[in-house]
Amino acid sequence: RRIGFLTEHRYAHRGLHGDDVVENSRAAFSAAIAAGDGIELDVQLSSDGIAFVFHDDTLDRLTDRNGRIADFNGAEIGNVKLSGTDETIPRLEDVLALVNGRTPILIEIKATETLVGRLCLAVRRAIEGYRGQFAVMSFNPEVGYWFAAHAPRITRGLVVTEQEQRGIKDSFKRHAALWRARPDFLAYDIRDLPSRFASQQRQRGLPVLTWTVRGSQAETVAAEHADAPIYERQS
Repeated sequence: RRIGFLTEHRYAHRGLHGDDVVENSRAAFSAAIAAGDGIELDVQLSSDGIAFVFHDDTLDRLTDRNGRIADFNGAEIGNVKLSGTDETIPRLEDVLALVNGRTPILIEIKATETLVGRLCLAVRRAIEGYRGQFAVMSFNPEVGYWFAAHAPRITRGLVVTEQEQRGIKDSFKRHAALWRARPDFLAYDIRDLPSRFASQQRQRGLPVLTWTVRGSQAETVAAEHADAPIYERQS
């Protein structure tokens, strides 16, 4: 029951964006819902501890502002418009209210530091009381460890890539991350499939989702070696 929903949907990577629709925007999430697909989104932390839906750690690429998002408070970030739109950067709780249980959500927590507690706590606060289907996930195994300790009922995943990480030490690190994070599922780099590590965990009963699926060839790989795609439409 905890993980069954994960394999029942396709997931639009950062929402269904492209053309005039910006990634991780309300419009992108509404488009994914209209398409009948799940949503994958990213979360960063403001300086005053609020979870915002945004991929990059700086504002430069997607807004007319510059600087690290972690250096701005919630009021400041909430007034920043996404480039070419009238939309502002949404809080996680705003996106949850928009989705309102209509489709499942994968929340990627963008935590690069060892100390992940403030960001994880901000996410947990935002999702308290939310009745829709969702899961949290991160490259950082400390995120999974935090949720296993502080919110064990929340479905959690480990995001994995093997790019430039194919040595014996790297294999050990993947197993160590798996042990530390104690995930309910993996979100795997499509470029690495088929993967011995992913196949082993899939045989153990961990669903394997895969990102970022673009085009028919990647869709074929995903269908054979994973349980659900996290996709983008090709431009």
